[in-house]
Amino acid sequence: MAEQRRDAERERIWAELVATARRTVTDGLVVGTSGNVSARIGDLVLVTPSGVPYDRLTPDDLTGVDLTGRQVLGTLVPTSELPLHLAVYRTTDARAVVHTHAVHATAVSTLVPELPLVHYMAAALGGPVRVAPYATYGTDELAQNMLRALAGRSGCLLQNHGTITYGAGLDQAYDRTAQLEWMCRLWLTASSVPSLTPSLLTEAQLAEAGERLKGYGQRR
Repeated sequence: MAEQRRDAERERIWAELVATARRTVTDGLVVGTSGNVSARIGDLVLVTPSGVPYDRLTPDDLTGVDLTGRQVLGTLVPTSELPLHLAVYRTTDARAVVHTHAVHATAVSTLVPELPLVHYMAAALGGPVRVAPYATYGTDELAQNMLRALAGRSGCLLQNHGTITYGAGLDQAYDRTAQLEWMCRLWLTASSVPSLTPSLLTEAQLAEAGERLKGYGQRR
């Protein structure tokens, strides 16, 4: 019975993971198979496989690794960005990670070392969003750069690459990615107006917004 419950939980989370991955394509955050999504269940990490279009994934394609990266479920090769996902799980309380190549966020990553405080939703990611210095995809160097940029944050930009966010579940991780892309688009749009410079929030204003955000939404 316990084994059946475990398998049912894995199948449920895998279905949510695939739905989230497909949403990144539908919402224009990735093109083709250029992003990846994962979710943690205990010491098991379910992750999208490398190079497989999300609309082709089925329940039988369930792919899982342990926290060392050893494949323990499935036959498809896990995403090449596995080091990023595992680094997040080893150092935070994350239960889900979303990585994209969102166009506005990637554009911002090529321009500044930190996303300017153009909107208070930066508080939802822990503060000003940093840019991790460039390193080749799929490398431990990139993972280490990412971890430094993530310190005290739940999301960051990867220079000339994309975004990564994490959360307590797939919905939260995805929402943080969408918010980050929106803030990047907002800053790029405001910055493009000739002869004008966007007004930015102060750290104090951001901190005040962050306190208010703690009570945002419905309470159960």
